[in-house]
Amino acid sequence: MRRGWLRDGPGPTSARGADEFVRVSWDELTELLADELRRVVDIHGNEAIYGGSYGWASAGRFHHAQSQVHRFLKFLGGYTFSRHSYSLGATGVIMPRVVGTHDDLFKRSTEWEVIVKHTELLVCFGGLALKNTAINHGGTTGHPARDALRRFRDKGGRIVSVSPLRDDVDGDCEWLAPVPGTDVAIMLALAHVLATESLADRDFLRDYCTGYERFERYLLGVDDGVPKSPEWASAICGLPAETLVALARRMATCRTIVTVSWSLQRTRHGEQAPWMGLTLAAMLGQIGVPGGGFGHGYGSMNEPGLPPLRCRLPALPQGLNPVQTFIPVAAISDMLLHPGEQFDYNGRRLTYPDIKLVYWAGGNPFHHHQNIPRLRRALGRVDTVVVHEPYWTAMAKHADIVVPSTTSYERDDYSGSRNDPLFMAMPALTEPYAESRDDYTTFAELAERLGFAEQFTEGRTARQWLAHLYDKWAAGLDFVVPTFEEFWRLGRLRLPTESGITLLDDFRADPVANRLGTPSGRIEIFSEDIDGFGYDDCAGHPKWYEPSEWLGGPRAATYPLHLLANQPASRLHGQLDGGATSQASKVQQREPIRMHPADAADRGLRDGDVVRVFNDRGACLAGVVIDDRLRPRVVQLSTGAWFDPLDPSDPDAMCVHGNPNVLTDDVGTSSLAHGCTGAHVLVEVEKFDGELPPVTAHEPPVIVAHRP
Repeated sequence: MRRGWLRDGPGPTSARGADEFVRVSWDELTELLADELRRVVDIHGNEAIYGGSYGWASAGRFHHAQSQVHRFLKFLGGYTFSRHSYSLGATGVIMPRVVGTHDDLFKRSTEWEVIVKHTELLVCFGGLALKNTAINHGGTTGHPARDALRRFRDKGGRIVSVSPLRDDVDGDCEWLAPVPGTDVAIMLALAHVLATESLADRDFLRDYCTGYERFERYLLGVDDGVPKSPEWASAICGLPAETLVALARRMATCRTIVTVSWSLQRTRHGEQAPWMGLTLAAMLGQIGVPGGGFGHGYGSMNEPGLPPLRCRLPALPQGLNPVQTFIPVAAISDMLLHPGEQFDYNGRRLTYPDIKLVYWAGGNPFHHHQNIPRLRRALGRVDTVVVHEPYWTAMAKHADIVVPSTTSYERDDYSGSRNDPLFMAMPALTEPYAESRDDYTTFAELAERLGFAEQFTEGRTARQWLAHLYDKWAAGLDFVVPTFEEFWRLGRLRLPTESGITLLDDFRADPVANRLGTPSGRIEIFSEDIDGFGYDDCAGHPKWYEPSEWLGGPRAATYPLHLLANQPASRLHGQLDGGATSQASKVQQREPIRMHPADAADRGLRDGDVVRVFNDRGACLAGVVIDDRLRPRVVQLSTGAWFDPLDPSDPDAMCVHGNPNVLTDDVGTSSLAHGCTGAHVLVEVEKFDGELPPVTAHEPPVIVAHRP
């Protein structure tokens, strides 16, 4: 426990992240934590507890940190929760309004085998990076993307990658390197060619879509006097107008899939890229046709392109949350800093609650939340921060109560995902380290002290839960599976999957019987609902909005480099950053920053130099890697380097390790979704000539063995 919390009791403090910690026994930790939970509930109500718990703590389906903590807090009486994800904050709100679904864009995306057989052209906005296809929620055993793309190319298929990074597509492709953040302008220009050269499929737009006529007025500049032509887009994106014209014509004459990576919606006005990508695909008229249409997330994780299971998987029951208060997941700092303030979200007017206790299990917001200096100040406002962790992450170092949790290697579990045929046993590989416990055991003991152990545990041990959930799942299947003990002995179980999946093929076959979950039952190119919200940052149809962080704006005069904070190739998010693979990618122990040779030369930089990356929000150190596979004036610094402040007591301290979220702006995508905008930021880079500070991100804080 943090020394100051033990000494002074709960309350706001600026000491989090800089204080010493005190060793306590499990009994004392459990008693003090239970008492604090009861105090907050009795005085402030359950709404005052924020159950953050966002992250990739485990592929296991039972010892899944989010499931465990949310189940526990629901039995406690509820908690303020978050909606959607950092990965897909904008998509999770806009796509249900446009196409009636969110999950089906990934779960039922067009299968790789269909693409190989039928597709002729893949136009990939944001690329199609295979480095991200190693992972899925719940684990993954099949990795078909690389071989599928090889076979796709072998039969004559072509890939056009629209990305400032050449290696956003592995292998041969046609690379169009635009100014970052201008994808919507490019898509509008392509749509303009389709509309003005009679290449748009008017029958599809009439029978399967609604509102195209309203959108076309904007596209042609009828009302604003600005046609969204290739010449207009060229001045914005830096690509030749004739290149855009040729691409549009080509897309209309062959079987084409338009794909949009998840990264494109992690920026200001992020709702527009997937919406416009779907609109462009609708104008081509190939949605629901094998090998044509739209895709969202190919190359963002492994799920898109994999056929779905024909059954669900075992899952721990979550119960109902008696508290209805929630926030968009990327609005944590706003919530903590502005209790009682109202805000717009998805057509509703909501109010930030007054949070007194933050309960976090299975994630590290210092990896994925924007503007770390602001987050540190926000965490200082609450009474108590509780973190379950196996590792001393930055979030654990900012906690008052740190609960030592086991890793996936130290507990029995099973893993599986909705788009992977193998359901896997995960027997523990070793005994729990030192005195660490799995989260279930921790919550069971807390529930005992708080008076609801029987409801939480239902009288079962963790191993008994695994067998119970498996047996209950097996009883509901329409095919035979082995007993739990036999499954555990075999170690894996192959489950049936669907095949030949094409996104929205059932809707294409019969748009009346298979109407979408939108108000019109069709693809909403123009949304009456969104238009009715009256937001000035999200209109009723896809639209170009000038980004706040881009090379075409006035801010670029001061910060002339556009930093892309994408996913690393050497780890997943921030996981295993201290491991050998991630550490081997570092430059003088700092996260590598890739720079174009011209930009490095302009600043007198060489490979291996340590640089200070900065703007008016913060600064970090990084190690230079010179690489011509970037558009000039673009630099790339991956997310996930563990935050390491030069002065832990100073919220504005420079990160000496290379975490880009000390630089990003803590502002939502729009009033519609409030999604994460941490993928794009303007910076300047200069050589760091001072004495290099040590990297201590993976070292524990000072821990003493006695109470204050």
